[in-house]
Amino acid sequence: MKIAALSAALLGSQLFVMPVSDRVPELKVEVMCKATAADDKAMGLALPQSFADCMRDETTAQEQLNTVWGTAPVSLRDSCEGEAKAGGSQSYVDLLTCIQMAEWAKSPSTATRLRGASKNRNSQ
Repeated sequence: MKIAALSAALLGSQLFVMPVSDRVPELKVEVMCKATAADDKAMGLALPQSFADCMRDETTAQEQLNTVWGTAPVSLRDSCEGEAKAGGSQSYVDLLTCIQMAEWAKSPSTATRLRGASKNRNSQ
C-alpha cells in the first residue's frame, strides 16, 4: 500500500516538471469560433466560415504551435500570448501567426518567399 502511494506521488510530481510557460497555453477558442460563425452568417457573407472550419483551423494551429513553442524566446511567447488573448478573443491561429511573423522579421532571408497574384507570375 505504501509503495503504491509513493509511486502515485512520484508519478503525480512528474506531471509538473515542465514549467507552465514551456507549454502552449490553453485557449478557449470555441467561444471565438461560435462568434465568428454567427457574425459571418449575420453579415450574409458569400463564403461564411463555419464553426467546424474555424475549430479545424484552430486545432491545426495548436498542433503546429506544439512543435515551435519550446524554441521561441520566452519574451516572444509572452508577447504573442497577450496578443492572442487581446479583446477577450482567444486564438491559436493568432498566436502561431505572431510567432511566425516575429521569426520571419528576425531572419527574412530564410523565410518562404510569398508570391501573390500577378499577370507575370508564370513567366518567372
